[in-house]
Amino acid sequence: MSVTVPRTAPNSDLADTVVERLFTTYRAAADPVRAAQMRAYMKDVAPFLGLTSPVRRELSRAVLAGTPRPDETDCAAIALRCWELPEREYAYFAVDYLRRHVKRCSSGFLPVVRHLVTTHSWWDTVDLLAAHVVGGLVAADPELRTAMDEWIEDEDLWVARTALLHQLRYKSATDAERLFAYCVRQSGHPDFFLRKAIGWCLREYAKTDPDAVRAFVERERGRLAPLSVREALKNL
Repeated sequence: MSVTVPRTAPNSDLADTVVERLFTTYRAAADPVRAAQMRAYMKDVAPFLGLTSPVRRELSRAVLAGTPRPDETDCAAIALRCWELPEREYAYFAVDYLRRHVKRCSSGFLPVVRHLVTTHSWWDTVDLLAAHVVGGLVAADPELRTAMDEWIEDEDLWVARTALLHQLRYKSATDAERLFAYCVRQSGHPDFFLRKAIGWCLREYAKTDPDAVRAFVERERGRLAPLSVREALKNL
């Protein structure tokens, strides 16, 4: 599947309104002391405004009050513009917005999400995009599973992590064969975040089919990292 990386946000009157309101509203509520603490906790991935989740969500409701439902172009414009702003809370707003409106986006939205996954990457945005946005897109268009087959092979660990986690909320709709194959494919990866993701997606699927997960772990224990095994079997 060819991927076109968006370099500029598309034109959108809704995005103009939302991002202007967002920038003004969030910045007015900034807490510099908390911002420094949040930046340190998140390993200096980005500067922060210092907005706690409850405060941020309350401010977001005020920002979106009276705005219409977006189309796919609006979603892309809002997300990409938020990603260009330095403070991390703007990216959190974009992720929340996409989670809320993912059903208004087609399979053609996947390249936008890939851009978000691979830009200023860290678990705080990648994991929610994987489970709630990419997962929603693939569920709506099963042909995107071939894209996930490519993503699990990607050299970018955050793209591969997204492929591992995109079925996290599927429960009985999980393609177990594909899930297990992805875990085997990345079982030897040295990075903590991929090893952790393998264990996490297995642990989550174990809530639906514990016997299948237990059997898979026993069969592949020699390939799986100890961290992946511990995480997978934590609740079994």
